[in-house]
Amino acid sequence: MSVPRHMFVPRWWDIPPGARYGTWQLHDGAADPQEWLRAAYGDQTLVTRVGRLHADHAAPADRPVGRPTSSATLPGLVVRMLRHGDVYDGADVLDVATGSGYSAALLAHRLGEKRVTSIDVDPYLTAAATERLAGIGLRPKVLTVDATGPLPGTYDRIVSMVSVRPVPASWLTALRMGGRLVTVVAGTSLILTANKTDDGGAEGRIEWDRAMFMPSRTGEDYPPGARESFDAVWDIQGEEITRGSYPVMDVSYNWDLPAMLAVVAGPGIEHHYTEDDDGHRTARMVHADGSWARATAHGDEAPIVHQGGPRRLWDVLDEIRAHWLRHGELPVRGSYARITPDGTIHLRRGAWQAIIT
Repeated sequence: MSVPRHMFVPRWWDIPPGARYGTWQLHDGAADPQEWLRAAYGDQTLVTRVGRLHADHAAPADRPVGRPTSSATLPGLVVRMLRHGDVYDGADVLDVATGSGYSAALLAHRLGEKRVTSIDVDPYLTAAATERLAGIGLRPKVLTVDATGPLPGTYDRIVSMVSVRPVPASWLTALRMGGRLVTVVAGTSLILTANKTDDGGAEGRIEWDRAMFMPSRTGEDYPPGARESFDAVWDIQGEEITRGSYPVMDVSYNWDLPAMLAVVAGPGIEHHYTEDDDGHRTARMVHADGSWARATAHGDEAPIVHQGGPRRLWDVLDEIRAHWLRHGELPVRGSYARITPDGTIHLRRGAWQAIIT
């Protein structure tokens, strides 16, 4: 094999089948070589860091709490992102979010190590990736850099394996004229591709393809999100109680609805869904601004909806679902994208428009 992926992921975390989300279990490749190879060469993402604890530093009994903060992205998605970036021979490429180092290895193997710069905010990740890349004879430039700040050079292509919102202005500064960037809008599954324009911005589109990446971070872990607010509003009476227009659904078990919701209502909405043996469904939504919603119903009946806070999140969701039914699709995917030099993303498709800041 030209780029041995298992060399970049000697240990990783996963959630055992049937276990509660957040119940992380450590895997050590050297202790089970057959499982190591099966995991490394399956088309799956391998989580390498949870919260502040990297799998390389963990003991078998460790059970970290928190969100994944680094991973080895599934190989199929890495290749798709490189294709969206339209990487070509002779291009100088910035690989954003070194992670395990696997995407940097693919780029260095394809283009030559002198053409590749890889950055990550985590000094352990960059050090480990540098060592593992050298172990297979590759020495691209790997630097510890906050990707949302100034970048170390200029590039023909910027390919990001981390999601951002908006596009960091430094990316547009570092992108050479006519250069191309590809990333995912944070909090969504929307792949954004754009080519630099004469005014210092860029233009392109939201691809029809889909991807999910961790959002960029500046510290060792992500700050607390809205999920911690669920307990406070779990079963309280809403400031407004109405009958919803459409059946209760698991919003997060979908690609387009939560993406559109994050564009229209902003990022950071957390979802929780349950369905019991009798078909009783409950969906909950919370946002860090204090907005929340709870919809309950049996089966496909119209739900009772409790809502509170400054915005009515379920009403926004119902408006999006109504648009979907009227038009057969949502307008965000496939939309034209214009990025201003400050990184603000302007989307347009037909009469629909949105701004992502």
